[in-house]
Formats: sequence, C-alpha cells, structure tokens
Amino acid sequence: MLKPLFAASALLSGAVLGLPVLAQDADTVVATVNDESITLGQMIAMRQGLDAHSTQGLPDTALWDLMLDQMIRQTAVAQAAQPLSQRDSVALELEKRAYLAGSVLEKIAEAEPSEAELKAAYDQAFAGQAEPAIEYSAAHILVKTKEEADAIAKQLADGADFGALAEEKSTDNSGPNKGDLGWFQPEQMVAPFAEAVKALEKGQVSQPVETQFGWHVIKLNDTREVTPPAFDEIKEQLAVQVRRDKVQAEIEKRVADAKIEKTEGLAPDLLNKTDLLGK
Repeated sequence: MLKPLFAASALLSGAVLGLPVLAQDADTVVATVNDESITLGQMIAMRQGLDAHSTQGLPDTALWDLMLDQMIRQTAVAQAAQPLSQRDSVALELEKRAYLAGSVLEKIAEAEPSEAELKAAYDQAFAGQAEPAIEYSAAHILVKTKEEADAIAKQLADGADFGALAEEKSTDNSGPNKGDLGWFQPEQMVAPFAEAVKALEKGQVSQPVETQFGWHVIKLNDTREVTPPAFDEIKEQLAVQVRRDKVQAEIEKRVADAKIEKTEGLAPDLLNKTDLLGK
C-alpha cells in the first residue's frame, strides 16, 4: 500500500517544485485493494462531498492521507459483501437512482436566477393585489367527531376557557399551546377552515367545522394587514423560490416526457414480503 501513497506524494512534491509530472485524469489509480482500484476521480468526488467546516485548515497532504486511508478501509470491508445479495443489489440501485436524480436537479438549482426571473417571482407573489392581504391569528380545538365538537362548543358557550379546553381535548400538537396556530394567511389552510376563520369577528368562536383532519372549533384572536416587502429585501428568498420552481418544473417535464407503464394487479401487501430480498 505504501508504494501508491509514496508515488502520489512524489507527484505532489514535483508539482510544487515545478518539476515535470505525468498528466493525471480521473481514472488515475491512487491505490488498489485486492486488485480493486481507487481512482483520483473517486478521491475528488469524495472531497467535494465533505463538509467544508470539517476540513477547514487541514493541509492538502493530511487530507489526502486521511481520505485515502478511509477509502482503503471502506473498500476492504465492502469486498466482504461479494457476491452481492438481492437486498444489496436493489439497495445499490435505489442509491444510484437517487444520486443521479439529485445530480440532475442540483445542476438545475445551482444556476443563478436572473433579475427578470426574480422580479417575475415577486410580481407573482405580491403584484395585482386589489386589497392588502390579511393575516389571521387563531386558535382551534381539533377532535375526531361532530359529537365531541358540539359538546365543546356548548361548553364554550357556557363560559368555559378556550385555552384550557384546547389543552385537554385537542388531538393535534397545538393543544399544549392552548390551541394557538399563530399568524397565517387563508390560503395556507384547507378551504373549510379558511372560510370559517374569515367569517369570524375578533374574539368570536365558530360552530364546529369539518375538514379532512377532523372537526374544529375555531377562535379568532386577531387580524392584521400585510404590507408587501420591498423587492430588494427579499431577493434571497425569491432566488430560493425561483430555484425550487425550476426544479419542480424539471421533475414534471421529465415525468411528462417519460413512457410510464404501471404493472396492474399487484397487491400492496407485497411490500411486507421482505423474504423476497433474501438475507
């Protein structure tokens, strides 16, 4: 193992001293483990995947040695998995697919959005509002049945404390916070909930409202107008949104262009047959 390391160090030293060195490419072998090659390209890819903070201040020579030692150990251990089991094969295929998909989308996302794209995103989010946007602060008590919700509404009408009932009765994670949902805009909520909130006066409690999550009793705490932020104040957030939109558009385009054929007649409980992958 020392010879490839020594050779690599000599090449690095030669480059520093200005001496002629052999041309290197991604396929240059830096070590072998039982005749399996570790290449310069693999080392570079590994380096790119490292957290910058974890290697900050580490000399190139030390980093090279650490990475190569890890790859040698990893390769030696991985060879014990040969021949690959069915489980190993499908897991590797999943990882390969996920990596390649991520690589494609990363290239889409890394392009810097243009000023025109940022302004278009800003206009889409804020322009054309006939009236100032309204945000709502509300709390709710969520239960499973209408009967439970009706009983809670009656208790509230009789003077029960909303927050105390929310802590006691609500089935979602807002219960410990007295049912408080914070500030939100109607479009952030499912339609029946949003419509009920918009119909309330400050301090008023709704009749039970059904959504796909269950039955809600809602209390409106307050409302406020939302002033759109200045374009320059949110350029970074807009850039994130533009990148997300581009990634989503690329996914949808690739799926739309793909020839997809789903096999019919397969029972969903086949997912539980882990024995199909062997040991």
